[in-house]
Amino acid sequence: MALNITAVFALFLSLTVSLFAITAAEDPYRFFNWNVTYGDIYPLGVRQQGILIDGQFPGPDIHSVTNDNLIINVFNSLDEPFLLSWNGIQQRRNSYEDGVFGTTCPIPPGKNFTYILQVKDQIGSFYYFPSLAFHKAAGGFGGIRILSRPRIPVPFPDPAGDYTLLIGDWYTSNHTDLKAQLDNGRKLPFPDGILINGRGPNGASFNVEQGKTYRLRISNVGLQNSLNFRIQNHKMTLVEVEGTHTLQTTYSSLDVHVGQSYSVLVTADQPAQDYYIVVSSRFTSPVLTTTGTLRYSNSAGPVSGPPPGGPTIQIDWSLNQARSVRTNLTASGPRPNPQGSYHYGLINTTRTIILASSPGIVNGKQRYAINSVSFVAPDTPLKLADYFKIDGVFRTGSIQDRPTGGGIYLDTSVLQTDYRTFVEIVFQNDEDIIQSYHLDGYSFFVVGLDGGQWTPASRNNYNLRDAVSRSTTQVYPKSWTAIYIALDNVGMWNLRSEFWARQYLGQQFYLRVYTTSTSLRDEFPIPRNALLCGKASGRHTRPL
Repeated sequence: MALNITAVFALFLSLTVSLFAITAAEDPYRFFNWNVTYGDIYPLGVRQQGILIDGQFPGPDIHSVTNDNLIINVFNSLDEPFLLSWNGIQQRRNSYEDGVFGTTCPIPPGKNFTYILQVKDQIGSFYYFPSLAFHKAAGGFGGIRILSRPRIPVPFPDPAGDYTLLIGDWYTSNHTDLKAQLDNGRKLPFPDGILINGRGPNGASFNVEQGKTYRLRISNVGLQNSLNFRIQNHKMTLVEVEGTHTLQTTYSSLDVHVGQSYSVLVTADQPAQDYYIVVSSRFTSPVLTTTGTLRYSNSAGPVSGPPPGGPTIQIDWSLNQARSVRTNLTASGPRPNPQGSYHYGLINTTRTIILASSPGIVNGKQRYAINSVSFVAPDTPLKLADYFKIDGVFRTGSIQDRPTGGGIYLDTSVLQTDYRTFVEIVFQNDEDIIQSYHLDGYSFFVVGLDGGQWTPASRNNYNLRDAVSRSTTQVYPKSWTAIYIALDNVGMWNLRSEFWARQYLGQQFYLRVYTTSTSLRDEFPIPRNALLCGKASGRHTRPL
């Protein structure tokens, strides 16, 4: 098998220039050759079937620099179709590579697909994950870091070390069993534990030297729960959130909602010993907790005392912390100009979209919806149907831009928007649980969060100066969150709940950012190596 994979990869390398000539020739290429397999894992002491990337759980980190071209050949050695998606990577002008079913045909068992990603005009901390079925509950995820180019100033000194911490809730049940429960119309039980980099309690450790400062890139890759992160006797300075350099606020603990990524600096300024790293669930009863270890190189002894406690069900505490996360206006982002040079608060919005979730029973089974529509995937990726002009796959009027108040119904929901418009989106959460939403292809400004019902008067309290720009935002129980977004990336983009059972059961839709232009300046053509499936089978991409 290894020889076959190597041969396939060599073929794709030889075709790289002809296949992807549309990318900037002066930007570096980084090549990855991954074999996706099943393997036994024991993160909570119970044997279960994991999804491994090159034999690793979690998968290997992707290290890159702004504007790099990432050529990632994925060979699917599973017995079912597979896709990887790239949380927070914007896929500028190229939603074909997004790796969700609405844009990309699954990789069949025993076959491969080569993704071409350019991390165009991006910096920061992100992650990849398997997007089909309930694979995310089995692993297959890993960290992505995008460093600034050498001449672009970064608003803090180079750290002595740079660690990825993938945290998330976890089930000891196999992903196939969890999927079967959902397919049979049942809700999932409470998770069994929390993992740090694929390990259970006391399993993960990070080495530091006294007096030095380290960067921790923390991503919540779990399935549903918001998590609080803290380190015994140490403060954390927030420096980056999903590609935005932030005001350098100091926290003793940090709420990381599902799907979100944060970078913090931690200085090893305490007496030399081992210290607890603690991750615990928020807004749950009971509270799940796990620990890792921050280990000083000259440690005089193991961890001592109880792990430090953290917030549990306090919503106001989390809301106030969320409002304190703001953009550093004077720092550079991926380009040398200051992040504050884009005055989003002075731009008039052209449309307001209000999105409200709802649970319900359809045909005797549990479903979830946005604006009453519970998404069902067609047999053909929406982006391919759009490109080949295939009728009968989706309708752009299949979801309204306001809550309808009606009962839940099933449809392939696609919301039409216009390229180069500036839009306000309000997430209204009338349920009594915290929610988290992610939009592929974009970063948006989180201009407001508050309790109750959103009204036009809520705009009076928007942050129109230094709101953080990110791709995943939380919505507190019985509350709303408002975002501003410049629709400058043509394509078909997934907007989904990061509560993974909910997105699987319909709490998602696709945002079609549309233009009549066929210029390469607006959107790349379909990749020549694009997989074709469903009603697109037998069609042709582009001539070689």
